[in-house]
Amino acid sequence: MTKTLTGTRSDKALILDFGGVVTRTLFETHDVTERALGLAPGTLTWRGPFDPATDPLWTAMQRREITERDYWTTRTREVGKLLGEDWSDMKTFVQRARGAEPELVLRPEAREAILTAHRAGIRLAILSNELDLFYGVAFRERFPLIEHFETIVDATYTHILKPDPRAYELVLSQLNLPREACVFVDDQLKNTEGARAVGLPHVHFDVTRPAESYARALRMLGLEQTGA
Repeated sequence: MTKTLTGTRSDKALILDFGGVVTRTLFETHDVTERALGLAPGTLTWRGPFDPATDPLWTAMQRREITERDYWTTRTREVGKLLGEDWSDMKTFVQRARGAEPELVLRPEAREAILTAHRAGIRLAILSNELDLFYGVAFRERFPLIEHFETIVDATYTHILKPDPRAYELVLSQLNLPREACVFVDDQLKNTEGARAVGLPHVHFDVTRPAESYARALRMLGLEQTGA
């Protein structure tokens, strides 16, 4: 899917990944997940990058003993079993855990950065590998601030996954801006490496330091974020 909206157009753009950058990670929203699934508070204890010492599966992924997909497939199955269900697809997990309360999974730092950019006339775009696939169309349509994004390029529909160079070229063509006028933000290192390969300015988003990551991206666009 590519979505383009008309409106005020400037000569710079902030291009954001969705999951983990605009939304809080699943590690940060255990309370939301437990409430949505009817689990007792404190049932989910894995914290990934927020407490690696207590998440051996995460540290195994960091050592490249398993892939990121392996990690989330395991977590998906574990949570499904807690409900007496057989979950094999992460989109089941994401949609069941987050679909009812999109406001609660919007990252506060993302809200501030998006509004800062919007007020300054910086154009906004999303470049995602799985927005509608994992979250669903209804979630996206109800997601706070989604109306500020003039362009959404989603591999759910394009079938071009980052870090394929064509993904970055597609969002740049939708924006019709030179790459040096844009900043791309993603929490996956391989995706920022893909941006580097095509000469697209970028920030590797640190989910444990979101304010710092957004502040850096905005500075690259000539902006200072209030309170960052």
